[in-house]
Amino acid sequence: MRTIIGIRNKYSSDGRVLTEGPIVWFDTWRQLVGVLSDENRQLLKTMSLAQPQTVAELAKLSGRAPSNLSRTLKNLQAHGLVRLHRVEGSRAIRPEAIATKFLVLLE
Repeated sequence: MRTIIGIRNKYSSDGRVLTEGPIVWFDTWRQLVGVLSDENRQLLKTMSLAQPQTVAELAKLSGRAPSNLSRTLKNLQAHGLVRLHRVEGSRAIRPEAIATKFLVLLE
């Protein structure tokens, strides 16, 4: 899925968002660069291709420490790039990548 990345939202005079499709907006360039780092984009790709069933499985696949990975996943979820699903009957969380390709629009 393609995601449009932007620094600010554009609204019409009646308050409607003018850009269509999944959009992630960042307050600063630093925030954008941090969230879309090479490591995070690789993590999203790994999730999309391997479809791990738990965060622990993703930690093994990615070589990241589970505690570090959990923080990263929560940050990616906060920006709408990841969904974290509770595994029924367990404390485990299944991560799902929502976006793996990005289009950055600059004005």
